[in-house]
Amino acid sequence: MREHLGGAGAGTAPGRVADVRRRNLALVLGSIGPDRRATRADIAAAIGLTKASVSSLVAELLETGLVEEVGVTRDGERGRPGVGLVLNAQQGALGAELNVDYLAVGIMDLQGSLRFHEVSEAENRGRSPEDVLAELTGLARQCIADAEAAGMTLLGGGLAVPGLVEPARGHVVTAPNLGWRDVDLSTALGGLAPEAPFGVVLSNEANSAALAELWYGHGASFGTYLYVSGEVGVGGGLVIGSELFAGPGGYAGEVGHVVVEPGGRRCSCGGRGCLETVAGQEAILAAAGITDGGRTTAARMAALQAALEAGDAQAMSAVERAGHYLGIAVVSAARLVDLSATVLGGHFAALRDWIAPALASSLDGFAPGLVAPGAVAFSELGTTAALRGAAGATLRRALAAPYALLG
Repeated sequence: MREHLGGAGAGTAPGRVADVRRRNLALVLGSIGPDRRATRADIAAAIGLTKASVSSLVAELLETGLVEEVGVTRDGERGRPGVGLVLNAQQGALGAELNVDYLAVGIMDLQGSLRFHEVSEAENRGRSPEDVLAELTGLARQCIADAEAAGMTLLGGGLAVPGLVEPARGHVVTAPNLGWRDVDLSTALGGLAPEAPFGVVLSNEANSAALAELWYGHGASFGTYLYVSGEVGVGGGLVIGSELFAGPGGYAGEVGHVVVEPGGRRCSCGGRGCLETVAGQEAILAAAGITDGGRTTAARMAALQAALEAGDAQAMSAVERAGHYLGIAVVSAARLVDLSATVLGGHFAALRDWIAPALASSLDGFAPGLVAPGAVAFSELGTTAALRGAAGATLRRALAAPYALLG
């Protein structure tokens, strides 16, 4: 039987009454979609609370600002008018990504829209964490100022980093492609959105992107899948039963460091022959003969795409080789964790037309039928996946604990 506010007896301890009310606040809030105009009566019927209890809880949710009334809709079969309720699009969260060759921030609203977005190309490899975070904070402040000017309120935020992290401590254990090890970002996190009630939480870039796919991309149709992020490095996130699986230490999904070429090149992690050494951006660019020449990684990736469109044999060979080894890594993960689907993001999605045939051939050759063609998806979130996931995680924390916003 569902326990609810109306069922609390006179002898119920005050603390227990408060706990029940908190649960019911979250229950009511979970019944209000981003664009579905549920009435109080709709909610009461859906979750089994009395209309009076729902009305009381809705009044508190309106006070938090998480919910807004959106006019009159029909309430029940008799056609009585009722006031619709939706999640308030003027409430949002900051999403930020710190990567090897760029910084990005954005503001996501409660309805799932990316409202503001700022990107800065930056060579962050070897830079001090202090300098990088100072630049990122400047971007965040500009984005927040734009959001506030539009009347938005910030609930919290998330920062995604390409490395192994300890979110509870705000600590980067290691980020090899940045050259960072044992870096404390807790103070810097607080400075990104200092007034936000739910704070700013650190996450792994690929894990955040994997969650973004679940909430805003292809992941919802799979439920269980491996997300592979292609950047300067190669990251991965495991989603099992629509939940992120991070493993006992929080480091599961590191598919970029699965060995696919024994005796191959030395990797930034210290090993040899990792997927990253043949399918990371730098590896593909080098194999394609596209040198630095003072150009940014983005400019060289654009040159690679131009070469592919022109049918350049060396560029085609480099991308096909990457697709071949990517297939080996995906098959290895699928065998180990019983996966049947994968979502590919970052440069793998950008190179889809050229990498897909080699990937399909590799998957079919090493494990026929294990990962079917229809179970391979290429992300449509572009470079915003990680920051969307970081912001989305904060929005879900707020929706799970609306009582934290009450005085």
